Amino acid sequence: MTSSSSITIYRQDYTVPPFLVDHIDLTFDLGPSVTQVKATTRLRHNPESESHDIVLYGEALELVKIVMNGKTLAKSDYATDNGELRIANVPDDVTLVVDTLIHPDQNTSLMGLYLSNGNFFTQCEAEGFRKITWYPDRPDVMATYTVTIRADKEKYPVLLSNGNLVETGDLPNNRHYAVWDDPFRKPSYLFALVAGNLVCREETFKLADGRDVLLQVWVEKNNLDKTAHAMESLKHSIRWDESRFGLELDLDRFMIVAVSDFNMGAMENKGLNIFNTRYILANPRVATDTDYANIESVVGHEYFHNWTGDRVTCRDWFQLSLKEGLTVFRDQEFSADLTGSDSGRAVKRIEDVRTLRQLQFPEDAGPMAHPVRPDAYQEINNFYTVTVYEKGAEVVRMYQTLFGRDGFRKGMDLYFSRHDGNAVTCNDFLAAMADANGRDLSQFERWYSQAGTPRVRLESHYDEKERTLTVSLSQFCPPTPGQTEKQPFLIPFAIGLLDSKGNDMPLRLKGGKDSGTSCILELSDASQTFTFVDVAEKPVISALRNFSAPVILEYEQSDDELLHLLSHDSDHFNRWEAGQRLAARRLVSLTKAVQDGQPLTLDTAFADAFRTVLSDTSLDAALRELALTLPSEMMVAERLDEIDPHAIHQARQFMRRTLAEKLEKEWRDAWDRNRTEGTYRPVPSDAGKRALKNLALSYLLALDNPVYCQMAIEQYNRADNMTDRLAALTSLVHSGCMNRHPEAKALLDDFYREFENEALVIDKWFSLQATSPHAGIETITTLMEHPAFTLKNPNRARSLIFGFCHNNMAQFHAADGSGYEFWSKNLIELDRINPQVAARLARCMDQWKRYIPSLRKPAEQALRHVSEQPLSRDTREIIEKTLSA
Repeated sequence: MTSSSSITIYRQDYTVPPFLVDHIDLTFDLGPSVTQVKATTRLRHNPESESHDIVLYGEALELVKIVMNGKTLAKSDYATDNGELRIANVPDDVTLVVDTLIHPDQNTSLMGLYLSNGNFFTQCEAEGFRKITWYPDRPDVMATYTVTIRADKEKYPVLLSNGNLVETGDLPNNRHYAVWDDPFRKPSYLFALVAGNLVCREETFKLADGRDVLLQVWVEKNNLDKTAHAMESLKHSIRWDESRFGLELDLDRFMIVAVSDFNMGAMENKGLNIFNTRYILANPRVATDTDYANIESVVGHEYFHNWTGDRVTCRDWFQLSLKEGLTVFRDQEFSADLTGSDSGRAVKRIEDVRTLRQLQFPEDAGPMAHPVRPDAYQEINNFYTVTVYEKGAEVVRMYQTLFGRDGFRKGMDLYFSRHDGNAVTCNDFLAAMADANGRDLSQFERWYSQAGTPRVRLESHYDEKERTLTVSLSQFCPPTPGQTEKQPFLIPFAIGLLDSKGNDMPLRLKGGKDSGTSCILELSDASQTFTFVDVAEKPVISALRNFSAPVILEYEQSDDELLHLLSHDSDHFNRWEAGQRLAARRLVSLTKAVQDGQPLTLDTAFADAFRTVLSDTSLDAALRELALTLPSEMMVAERLDEIDPHAIHQARQFMRRTLAEKLEKEWRDAWDRNRTEGTYRPVPSDAGKRALKNLALSYLLALDNPVYCQMAIEQYNRADNMTDRLAALTSLVHSGCMNRHPEAKALLDDFYREFENEALVIDKWFSLQATSPHAGIETITTLMEHPAFTLKNPNRARSLIFGFCHNNMAQFHAADGSGYEFWSKNLIELDRINPQVAARLARCMDQWKRYIPSLRKPAEQALRHVSEQPLSRDTREIIEKTLSA
């Protein structure tokens, strides 16, 4: 798939569709090499459009014939150009019958209808439906669907589509059929079809209104024993949406299907969610605590789309965050609520903010920076980004911060009452929130239209005589591509004050009422001043509590103040944040010392602070693990004007080794005290203990002591769950013990032999080697030649190539440029197979202009080499923007 030129599509050019679709009948005669598709579509003229042309979209289709209102059209009756088929000057009411042939076994893009392990699957978001039939494939064209599927009964005993099953039967020649009817109007991107040799776990589930519905999780037979957690997660999702938002399942059944070849994590097709197997399959032998948590979150996310994405969808793809940002927020709240504790909610919040800072903040500062609601795109697949999803979720969260849970629920209720069954915009959601809460949110709209991460500077002054604290806030958003000047945002800024003993102080703003011990300051101008009165002593400020807005806080606090917050802040997020700021401050200094050839040292006060947190058993184990995990190399890079990956890596390794030495006894105690007894349970309390224990193990292995190497080997051999086994193996590989201890080296082969038939575990096997700081190009190249490796499977490509290029800074940025050559070679090859996955690999070079000069030149050479190749639209857009930024 190549494109010699790119067409930019602009949000401002949106026009309504000239024709709307009332209903479509789809008939599939399935065959691996040739599948016949017959689409009978009832269209009517849109009174809001002056055009009487029907516009259909198609890609990689073999058109057999088109019949309009009973007349077969000649080629002269329509025009095709660049994936568009236009029939001019048609009557107001049209029945269009389109017969096409498609070739699933040749479809390596995994968009449209394709094969995976001999079974048929579809992926239609964003524009995959046009690979199935000619159709007005745009999200604002919504219709009801009836789908008939015909196939070989022995090869494909299971035939699934959206909605409710209304008819099944046998056909001649050992074939059979199924008819599915979806009574809810939906855009074509939500269409789904699955056919194959699958089995399911199913349960009848009673909804809050008393209705019984059928829940099914479909997988290949050998994976049925790994579906219990997904089913429980689905039931939890249904119950949570009923209680939190009053939203019920609207179909008679809800189906989930797992497939190993899938570009995304999962897809919310109405009533028939299709999932990447990594977000469905779990049992203690093959899945880690993180896998269990991710499955619960993603199952929730796709189920919640039933309302925020399916029942109400986006008018055009520029509004993608309308459904994705909102639904990410909902799945975050779901996971947080299910922890059942304040500390559990804090752990979830910290994890979400870490993702935002590590992935989205760099995107905001790079060549692909774009608003939550983009203004233009060349390839829509490139805008399924952390900005649209995670920053979009933060924008939604700010509504709840401003209005509280009750106010947010009122806004959601109004949104559904106004727009159920329609395709709408981000501004429609904003209007519902504003109207439900009696608030003018016109300024808040800038969060959708302006790109970049705002920076908020805080300055304070305490007047001992007047007992007042003056807090001055100012905001600035750096220029981004296409946006040089920014207007002030409306920023909800949560703040609290701690006294000298670490207690929360009561808050009262001048001229205002008491605000408890935490309040929201609304920063709406370029700079504003707020005065707190009756402040009994000079406080330590706890700023931006719970990360109340997606901004970068610029506030100089001393080590003593940060240590005070780390020890006492009642806001768990800010306790963690204080530790991160202390660590990052030292990592930046250490990085500069490496570059200047200076000796590396780590102060005792910092190590003592770590010791205090590690030994504080009153703190939840999961919180301690997060607080004791150093900022990643990528997050350190974001604090530097010029990125020197090797200096950053050396600085971080020095800090880890020094903390291991100074706290050796405490790490050993943590490993001993946090072992979980009895049957494995993927619950937050046990998962937190395992996380802290395994973090302690990784620190101990930094000491190059054969005793701890043996301890990790014993943990591996005795582990009754994948979390502990994989953590031990990863620590052995990443510490270098594999190169020094024969028994340790044998474990890699042992792990492969035991799990060679478990694809998701073999992904982990590739990934842990790809991300090892000891794994150079030779290691990765050798792994690519392994019989289990293939570029055609996205999970496998991500585990090895992405793992190396995205998550192994020291080795990927090799001084000789070999990492960049490896990237360019595999990017070009992957682009020929699967452009969507290739475009994501291209993103690891976003920051190349910030590299030190010795790396900048080979990086540019690799980028220019790629740009000279025939590329897909997906990848070319990324490469061109990266080079021209």
